[in-house]
Amino acid sequence: MSVQEVLGLAPLVALLGLAVLAVWAVWWAVRYARADAMTRQSIRQAVRVRRTWKRLALMLKLSVTDKMPTAMASLAATGDKPAKPRVLVPALKVKHDAYGVIARANCLPGVSLAEFQKATPYLADAWRMTRVSALPGDIPGQVTLRGVRVDPLITPTTHVPTGRPPEEYAVWDLGVDEFGMPVFVPLKEVPGATVGGLPGFGKTSCVNRLVCDWAPSPAIQFVFFDGKVSHAHEGDYADLAQRAFAFCGDDLGEANKLLKGLVELRRGRHTAIRSVLGVKNMWHVGPSTDWPLIVIVIDEAHTYFRDHKGSDAATKRLAALSAENARLVEDLVKKGRSVGFLTLLTTQKTTGDAIPTFIRDVCPVGLSFAQKTADAAVAALGDDIREWPDASPVTLQDPAYVGVAVMSQHGRPGFIRIRTPYVADEDAARTAEQTAHLTQHPARLLESLTGRMTVDLAKDTPEPPSVAA
Repeated sequence: MSVQEVLGLAPLVALLGLAVLAVWAVWWAVRYARADAMTRQSIRQAVRVRRTWKRLALMLKLSVTDKMPTAMASLAATGDKPAKPRVLVPALKVKHDAYGVIARANCLPGVSLAEFQKATPYLADAWRMTRVSALPGDIPGQVTLRGVRVDPLITPTTHVPTGRPPEEYAVWDLGVDEFGMPVFVPLKEVPGATVGGLPGFGKTSCVNRLVCDWAPSPAIQFVFFDGKVSHAHEGDYADLAQRAFAFCGDDLGEANKLLKGLVELRRGRHTAIRSVLGVKNMWHVGPSTDWPLIVIVIDEAHTYFRDHKGSDAATKRLAALSAENARLVEDLVKKGRSVGFLTLLTTQKTTGDAIPTFIRDVCPVGLSFAQKTADAAVAALGDDIREWPDASPVTLQDPAYVGVAVMSQHGRPGFIRIRTPYVADEDAARTAEQTAHLTQHPARLLESLTGRMTVDLAKDTPEPPSVAA
């Protein structure tokens, strides 16, 4: 092709480039117009971050000087004048969301995670963010910078159950952390979890979200103990009761019967697991419709474990029932993991008098909403919380933090604060009604698999809650 022919194509190439640029501009304009007000502000911030990054990186010493000239620079050098050293700035890719921006930066020699973490306060000021965090990236040699313009912890959120089975079993979607990043807690192979906090700060709503998300799966069955009420149609779990194969209120005798039945079921599963599933641990094959994961929710757990003091016959009977209830729950937590039992215990203060330490200390997952004292925070989260005063649940007593919990970071030192969403009562009731047909008693399922009765349901298990109630 001659030079004249190439020059003749230049207008066409320029026109094509302008067309691509116009399409890109229209796409961005439509995207910006369709976004909500918070996302639009984040888009503008992301543009500012990209535009000012090189200058800001130099000011914050997030750059290095490369004195070794490139091959092209060496060839271009004339006479005795050496090639100028290059100043390298980490490459930055920026995305936005409703809370702020997420930037991924490539590390350079001498500019790695530690340097970015030191610079986060100045990045927050320059980017006009409430806070900026620097964490290891998804791949080696990268750093993820998260900047939030609004504080996710004081921004109430709601969750509407989808009605679809979970994509992965035993994963607890808790909400978002203080940087707006989603928090998922794996509960596979976990025997139990504890949730503590002052009344009205979100304990029950947090558990309700888990039940609503897992209810559409026939491979998960629920049983509720609610120490605040006497009947299934009362209290916080009234809307979800029809999705449970059994329900127990604050009657210690009824709770004792139901716990005995669950322990017998646990023993029956241990006896049958190898012949039925072909493994010793249910999690090697996962829960199924015939062998479901049994989620035991014990709300206001101190009701069932309280150490009653007194010498009269009635008090002695209650004390004996409480002691046996604690022993039965200990059995389920310590021995039920491999055969598909998961126990969730909630109470105001997870101290030893509310949840016996021989139960609490074998539950590897612990959350705490607002607490009044440092001792209550230590009981819920362990002694390490004393070393992280900024994350202590004692600081969450303000009404703005209703729904905010603290838990330890898996795989990293320290603690994170999580904004858990609110699930409306009508959404919980709708989910339970739509999934009520999936409710089956695991003891009957085991009897169908083995041909043997494991639990005398008529004797040991309270009547399941009726839809009419």
